[in-house]
Amino acid sequence: MLAGRQSNRLQALQRRSQELKLQVGSLLSESQLKGALDASKRRNIYQRCIQLKQAIDENKNALQKLNKADETAPIGNYNQKKEEEHSLLDKLTHQLQELAVSISRENITEIRALTEREDDNKSADEEEEAEEEDEEEEEEESEEGGGEEEETEEEEEEKQENESHHPATSKEYIAVGDFTAQQAGDLTFKKREILLIIEKKPDGWWIAKNAKGNKGLIPRTYVEPYNKEEGQDTSEEEDSEEDVEVGDQTAGGEEVKQRTDSHWSAVQKAISEINTVDVLTTMGAIPAGFRPSTLFQLLEEGNQFRTSYFLQPELTPSQLAFRDLMWDAKTGTIRSRPSRVSFILTLWSCKMIPLPGTSIQVLSRHVRLCLFDGNKVLSNIHTVRATWQSKKPKTWTFSPQVTGILPCLLDGDCFIRSNSSSPDLGILFELGISYIRNSTGERGELSCGWVFLKLFDASGIPIPAKTYELFLNGGTPYEKGVEVDPSVSRRAYGSVFHQMMTMRRQPQLLVKLRSLNRRSRDLLSLLPETLIGSMCTIHLLIFYRQILGDVLLKDRMSMQSADLISNPVLATFPKLLEQPDMMDALRSSWAEKESTLKRSEKRDKEFLKAMFLLVYHDCVVPLLHSTLLPPFRWAEEETEAARWKVIADFLKKNQENGGALQALLSPDGVHEPFDISEQTYDLLGEIRKNVA
Repeated sequence: MLAGRQSNRLQALQRRSQELKLQVGSLLSESQLKGALDASKRRNIYQRCIQLKQAIDENKNALQKLNKADETAPIGNYNQKKEEEHSLLDKLTHQLQELAVSISRENITEIRALTEREDDNKSADEEEEAEEEDEEEEEEESEEGGGEEEETEEEEEEKQENESHHPATSKEYIAVGDFTAQQAGDLTFKKREILLIIEKKPDGWWIAKNAKGNKGLIPRTYVEPYNKEEGQDTSEEEDSEEDVEVGDQTAGGEEVKQRTDSHWSAVQKAISEINTVDVLTTMGAIPAGFRPSTLFQLLEEGNQFRTSYFLQPELTPSQLAFRDLMWDAKTGTIRSRPSRVSFILTLWSCKMIPLPGTSIQVLSRHVRLCLFDGNKVLSNIHTVRATWQSKKPKTWTFSPQVTGILPCLLDGDCFIRSNSSSPDLGILFELGISYIRNSTGERGELSCGWVFLKLFDASGIPIPAKTYELFLNGGTPYEKGVEVDPSVSRRAYGSVFHQMMTMRRQPQLLVKLRSLNRRSRDLLSLLPETLIGSMCTIHLLIFYRQILGDVLLKDRMSMQSADLISNPVLATFPKLLEQPDMMDALRSSWAEKESTLKRSEKRDKEFLKAMFLLVYHDCVVPLLHSTLLPPFRWAEEETEAARWKVIADFLKKNQENGGALQALLSPDGVHEPFDISEQTYDLLGEIRKNVA
């Protein structure tokens, strides 16, 4: 009997899929009459959508774990049948998603109508009561005389004064996400549900009442003001009329300032593009605290927050000289520049990160970090990719030191430089995933939580160099009080042990701040005053800055000239910063060349620079414009593998032939048509302009 139960496991899953198909079909047929169904029936259909979605996910997980070797009897076209089952389950998931969204919209319409009727009835009742009170007051006045009239006037004045100091907080708000009660006294509600706010408590948990009259606590960040007359969200209008506190607690207990930054449009764009996120959240595919990535949106806006932009020299306010690139005649190279902030940060791990559902496939897990003052991003946005193991699915890890052939994208050791004088300067970390929806093939980028580590205390003293355990916040960096996963609430009650266990389940990021030794300080001082990057590429960035100094300060005929400059290295190096595998190719080629140099040659800075230029022309210049190299695409595994194969083959041939000349002259090497931008450095187009 046991052997019989273990055989034909695929067929058992197929039978289960057919049962689920029938149940989904029955639910869809029943929902065709949803316009004639009452609210309780629609809620029942919605709940069954969720239950069926969970059952489909369970079947899909079992299907993914199934191997042909698990079957005791041979099955023909095994892989094809598995794919057919996957397709069927994906189709059922998609149908349930559409039905759930449709039901939600129907509920919104009814709640709005119900609220309007209640308000109309309430207004009519209030008018009748007011008329009755007026009649009673007139009778009392005629009987008791003027003394009572004076007393009534005093009471009315006192009432008006109290209302002016304590205006009524009752107002309609619309829910921007689903919330399930975590403790006694909380109020459960659904996205788009209309709630009446009774009291706004300072801790961010408000007392609200729903359309059924149920009252309870709700998180403030889950609702926005609702304009009943216009039927739309009025949060933007209210934000312009009053200060809205946004932000979150830092590791030191400081608050992030309210949102007034110049790139708020990117945040609005990220929040507005949540149609897919809404569906995924509704179906339980992602936690309620996940959001479209704010830092990814900023990167997509242009080059303002890219490393290539911050690596360029900056002009003084007069636009007549370089502010952060100066020549040192004594050393014959660029002058070192100290900065207010200069240290090394090591990303250790991320713990208890919630898992997305099986309806989406994760393409990349990563951390994006930048300098931040609570309002604005003050540096380039640097990205470090995390590694992940199925044995510990909620833990992300990083490579503390990248050497050899490991990609620089995995380097958890980051240098941080900033000369900002802001007292609120800190580092903003945003954990993110790149994903693809199985049912539609749609790609996206989600934030799995963020945290802000302030670098100075209230007295302006730098925080100590040590390991920090940072608890993540949900939502965007401009939202306050949102939890990554509300099912694991931070509001811990009971014994100290229970509180400790609750905090251990919270999503967190472990980082270590390290002070600099003399050698590291000297190296970092040759870089721009504001920059974040990988420690494994710092020597390549310094070569580029030194070549910039030679071309712009030492060799230029006139400091007032803004003509195009013929220099392939200056023209193309910024492109490498957006293609980490090309940076790895240069790093590998240089390490190989450097290993052949004598000790005396390594001490000669001019000789090293000349060797670097030769390596660059042999490695980077031919590869960048080869038609064999597919365009770089973030988090596409096939493209990344194809690019690295082309790069590895090219480097191998270079090593065998002693350079790239043979590859350049070979008829097999097809390159893109020549463009003048490959050869020329546009001074006015590349440098940063100081507008202060």
